[in-house]
Amino acid sequence: MSTSFYPRLPLLLVDDEEHTLDSFEIALRSGKITNFIRCQDSREVLSTLSDHEVEAVLLDIKMPHITGDELLPGIVVDFPEVPVIIITGADDVETAVKCMKAGAFDYLVKPVERSRLVATVKRAIEIHELKNENRLLKAQVLSPELTNPNAFSEIVSGSSAMESIFRYIEAIAPSPQPVLITGETGTGKELIAKSIHDIRNPKGEFVAVNVAGLDDNVFTDTLFGHRKGAFTGADQARGGLIEKASEGTLFLDEIGDLTVASQVKLLRLLQENEYLPLGSDVTKRSSARIVVATNVDLQSQLASGKFRRDLYYRLFTHHIHIPALRDRKEDLPELLDYFLEQSAARLGKKTPTPPKELLNLLQCYSFPGNVRELQSMVFDAISNHTSGILSMETFKPHISQGHPTMGPDGEEGPASSSSLVSFHDKLPTLKEIEDLLVAEAMERAGNNQSIAAMSLGITRQALNKRLNKTDK
Repeated sequence: MSTSFYPRLPLLLVDDEEHTLDSFEIALRSGKITNFIRCQDSREVLSTLSDHEVEAVLLDIKMPHITGDELLPGIVVDFPEVPVIIITGADDVETAVKCMKAGAFDYLVKPVERSRLVATVKRAIEIHELKNENRLLKAQVLSPELTNPNAFSEIVSGSSAMESIFRYIEAIAPSPQPVLITGETGTGKELIAKSIHDIRNPKGEFVAVNVAGLDDNVFTDTLFGHRKGAFTGADQARGGLIEKASEGTLFLDEIGDLTVASQVKLLRLLQENEYLPLGSDVTKRSSARIVVATNVDLQSQLASGKFRRDLYYRLFTHHIHIPALRDRKEDLPELLDYFLEQSAARLGKKTPTPPKELLNLLQCYSFPGNVRELQSMVFDAISNHTSGILSMETFKPHISQGHPTMGPDGEEGPASSSSLVSFHDKLPTLKEIEDLLVAEAMERAGNNQSIAAMSLGITRQALNKRLNKTDK
């Protein structure tokens, strides 16, 4: 069982009376807050804050040597990001109010109600973590270089869209909150999840599981494990994947297909960091970072009642959407070179030289299967390759069958230039439309007639005739 603490950074509890510190600690532990630094000498507060990063400070007002209200201005000036919760007696509320005006986060009156104490501290922790995330995000956006480039070494990309995603990942990686990754099939969602893990939890294990098609019992047993005798055949207790991912990352793919009953259990895990093994009534705590992914539209799942709204908003704390390959075709040259080398190495062949026209051909295709489809196409071509320049013949049938000018839903892909425009005042003639289509196809194909003809679904001879008519 994990011995991890919550929150990630400790709380600083300041009071000159040991029994008061004990009572605060007991109350906070009841709210699953377990990470503390205790201080009984107010003269050591500022040096303690200099030596340790903390989530928040619980500060008593009446103390010998230096009172809490005397300490507060120094904390606010030197450690402005740290929330300070003032503890005061009923006869000194006026001082507490002055402390609020001086920058305190909140104040509590002795005797402090347990639920109020826990709620106030948790709110302070959330505010502090949010400020940290905003600060890190700003730093990453303004930084000219990535701080952890090695974490993205398996993701081949030079596009600005992916560069922005990498910077966002660096900013949110330290956060304990869940991450939702969306994107079409084959865009590389698991690689993105792995990069988050490599930045935040490199010493822990990265555990991936596809939850599509799992009924509630199988989901519970797979993730949370079971106790001995929980069901027929359960001859001994078994830990689940959440335990295996302790201090690491649990990646749940196809989260949009999770049953509603399992969604309730996942929500509890995210909210309380707690779970119940199958057949047990004793809760266990989790220290794993949760990252989930889906290729379905969760908004439509909400509307149909297939996905819980509270879970959706909990997962949406950090959201990464990976653009489709057709929307970042500037990545094609790097990806092509990478997959050529990778496939050749796997097949024990020398990396072939691709023909110059191959990139133009690929640029005309919409890649409904995204990066994974490109990888398969290249592997198939290398499998059939013997020597010399790589043949395009294995690519052409695949692209012809996939309708290169069509998107994955059968809709026409976006124009690569402004030549295809909407006509508001006058409809174009069929001849004008034909000329525009031919010009667009030639532009997308880099003036390669064979590729342009394939895009238009006509022969090269037919295209050549149309081009000759246009020239005349």
